[in-house]
Amino acid sequence: MPTLSQEPPEPSPVEPHRARRMAESFGVDAQRYDQARPGYPDALVARIVAGSPGPDVLDVGCGTGIAARQFQAAGCAVFGVEPDARMADFARALGLRVEVATFEAWQPAGRTFDAVVAAQSWHWVDPVAGAVKAARVLRPGGRLAIFGHVYEPPVEVADPFAAAYRRAAPDSPLSRQPARRPLDVYQAAYVKFADTIRATGQFDGVEQWRFDWEQSYTRDQWLDLLPTTGGLTQLRPDQLAGVLDAVGTAIDSLGGSFTMKYTTLAATAVRARAL
Repeated sequence: MPTLSQEPPEPSPVEPHRARRMAESFGVDAQRYDQARPGYPDALVARIVAGSPGPDVLDVGCGTGIAARQFQAAGCAVFGVEPDARMADFARALGLRVEVATFEAWQPAGRTFDAVVAAQSWHWVDPVAGAVKAARVLRPGGRLAIFGHVYEPPVEVADPFAAAYRRAAPDSPLSRQPARRPLDVYQAAYVKFADTIRATGQFDGVEQWRFDWEQSYTRDQWLDLLPTTGGLTQLRPDQLAGVLDAVGTAIDSLGGSFTMKYTTLAATAVRARAL
């Protein structure tokens, strides 16, 4: 995620959960989002399922259901909460039960779950209110798991993207970020997530997990993914075309494909049995 293309998980330059326009912009092309965005490591899903007391999962900011379908495949019953009605409609069409709301405003109506997960979405949730609400809807011993991808494209791809983005959207806060950002910036964000969860006094066993993996992209595959990321969902068509042209040329110079190194980070905890 250390490119300008991705929505940053840390609250800089503004608190992401207050940036509702960007947070609710991903449904512009829900089908492209669902097809282009990567899934999550099977080992992560398996570890969450094994560490939960039962199969009922609440997916916060479920989007089109990418993570939800992985949990369903692992034998879970998944219920989603998603603020973007377009994303929710897409997920429903694939069989997921979804209610449209921000997690903070969502009314659980007495429903409780064995796990609350947030895949690439917790930075859009008020971290304090979100942790307290997760404790409220988790059964005793239930697991909260917040996770997301960090990725580092080759410098030959990242630098042309950054330059093109600055030309296209010079006033965007994202245009002031460096082309490549170190992994420890994102690890620090997950430390903050963990600290906020711990500070509620309602969770035990706060941990951080890490999964490293790789995925290869052709030029077309990467250019299909880029428009689904936070910095680009709000660009005009001509601005977007300029960014994609620059990135496409960069990938061509690498022979038409490249390998992305991914790290999936997680902050997780278990709801205390006695509150």
